[in-house]
Amino acid sequence: MAETRLSFPARIKAVVRAAFGLTDADAWRVAYPSGNAAGKHVTAETSLELATVWACVRLLSETVATLPFMLYKTAADGGRTVAGDDPLYALIHDAPNADHTAVEFWEGVVLSLCLWGNAFAKKEIIGGRVVALTPLRCDRMAVRRTSSGAREYIYSDPKGRRVYREDEIFHVRGFGGAGDVGLSPISFARQSLGTAMAADELAGAIFANGARPTGILTIDQVLKPEQRKQVQDAIVAPFVGSDNAGGLMVLEAGMTFQAVSMKPEDSQFLETRSFQVEEICRWFRVPPFMVGHTQKSTSWGSGLEQQLIGFLTFALKPYLSRIEQAVSRSLIPAAQRAVLKPEFKVEGLLRTDSAARSAFYAVMVTNGIMTRNEVRRLENLPPLPGGDELTVQSQNVPLAEANKLPAPAAARAPEDEEDQ
Repeated sequence: MAETRLSFPARIKAVVRAAFGLTDADAWRVAYPSGNAAGKHVTAETSLELATVWACVRLLSETVATLPFMLYKTAADGGRTVAGDDPLYALIHDAPNADHTAVEFWEGVVLSLCLWGNAFAKKEIIGGRVVALTPLRCDRMAVRRTSSGAREYIYSDPKGRRVYREDEIFHVRGFGGAGDVGLSPISFARQSLGTAMAADELAGAIFANGARPTGILTIDQVLKPEQRKQVQDAIVAPFVGSDNAGGLMVLEAGMTFQAVSMKPEDSQFLETRSFQVEEICRWFRVPPFMVGHTQKSTSWGSGLEQQLIGFLTFALKPYLSRIEQAVSRSLIPAAQRAVLKPEFKVEGLLRTDSAARSAFYAVMVTNGIMTRNEVRRLENLPPLPGGDELTVQSQNVPLAEANKLPAPAAARAPEDEEDQ
């Protein structure tokens, strides 16, 4: 039987594969980096060195993580109460494990969704009940289907390779359709991020030379090697670098200096850096003004409330819905999903705006939607006697008594007035 000959690239890959194995994710990333036209190595870690990526990811992660994550129980009449006695409530609201608070855990989940498009955690199960969620690194996780169609999770770290069943892993998938994994924003944005990295390096190179243009030093004679070194050490080196900016150069023996300048405006350098901020914000669906880029005004309205509503609707809502549905699917038994509902309380966004918060409470109370004690609980205040009654705006009477009030004079029929 003739021996199958591999092509040269295939032989190289085979050698590399044999050298560090299929499960060594770190080595594979070094051998096959995420390339781009700018020639920069774009990964989740290197992308966070860009200020705009850091700001976008931090804004999304911290905002979602600081929203109260509640678990509600639905009654037969459709009413809902907080399921504080359910073990899952403490898991998602207080602390998913012994090492992380709820804010830290959900912050990590959204961070993973922003960078890798997926978030994983191992379900620690005792007595058939999930008692903890242990975060797992996305860059060390692989997902595949078995011959029977079941989903498997393969996790590789310095301790070895472990295979988990689907019911052992809590998995939140990002944008990417109905596949086994979500799509990585960093992977698809590598061209934009690589260009931004190159622009940052160019800015650093400019300021490394004292923010001065380079130039040509002309001498009217041929120098010997030792003379060239003397010119380099005595004349050129003392004026290189930002620490040596502003010095006075003395030229002799017919030397002349001619600056070779390229203004940032001529190469549209500043415009390029400004555009890269907007481009990165576009990938994360974050309005530029929320990461400090205020060159262009927002079209989301001039008030803080309108901007918060726009940010909640278009940027945060997809993350909130994905996490809520993942918790319902993976952590709540199928028989209880109709009764238990996980939900982020977006009213938490109003906690830093006392005017908007008070206006919201006023509308809810005066229209008989919330009681005064419900509002006081949200503000961490003790209940008041009689504060559990729903009231309406008409003299703030109990809602049950509203129909017993006499109609206003303007609403009486003409014949009623004639009888009087």
